Amino acid sequence: MGRAHEVRAASMAKTAAIKSKLYSRFGKELYIAAKNGVPDPEMNLSLKRKIAEAKQNQIPADVIKRAIDKAKGGDDEHYDEARYEGFGPGNSTIVVDCLTNNTNRSLTDVKTTFNKCHGAKLAGAGAVSFNYQPVGLFVFPYEDEEAMLDAMMEAEVDVQDISAADGMMTVKTTFNDFGKAQDAIEKFIPNVEFDVCEATMLPNEYVDLTTEEDINAYHKLMDLLNEVDDVNKIYTNARIPSEENN
Repeated sequence: MGRAHEVRAASMAKTAAIKSKLYSRFGKELYIAAKNGVPDPEMNLSLKRKIAEAKQNQIPADVIKRAIDKAKGGDDEHYDEARYEGFGPGNSTIVVDCLTNNTNRSLTDVKTTFNKCHGAKLAGAGAVSFNYQPVGLFVFPYEDEEAMLDAMMEAEVDVQDISAADGMMTVKTTFNDFGKAQDAIEKFIPNVEFDVCEATMLPNEYVDLTTEEDINAYHKLMDLLNEVDDVNKIYTNARIPSEENN
């Protein structure tokens, strides 16, 4: 159930999250990639990979173009990365990554959000993130595990796990090899369409939320966090069995 939950959670993040929030996230990440190098994907590998990731997540071409044009225009906007950690309903844990131009504002907004939800509270740095594993996660149509492993090894990708079921393959790599793995898969399977393609953090263990109070509080917390402009990504070990079965 663990692997299936990981894949489903990643897919849910892509399909059920508010579209404007997803667009904002990639807009910032594309801008940073373009700003930190040449704003030309043919001369900036990080930007090229970020564009590919954005397209796989169905980010419109005009959103991608605006972010790159913003960097080309000499905009001096600067974003800092900020990570906040805390506990959610039912003793679940949550890691919130922000991209912000005002860390005081992002801290205040995230803390206020936690305080609004039953069973949630902000914690110190490192309080829960030690129990998460940074990985590159890919899910796409393919079945030959041995052939894919050979392709990964040839590309010198550090693979953590490869498995296939029902015509879909899941590849998990180290976080640092996410870009190399994406390139290797796209080279091995031209025009591949990813169901999941992201650098993410997966918990080492999950916590099941079973009471209505905890489930409602969890959804409220996620909704409120997604409304915070500076919030970029949210990771959690919360699992809701009643919704997994639907």
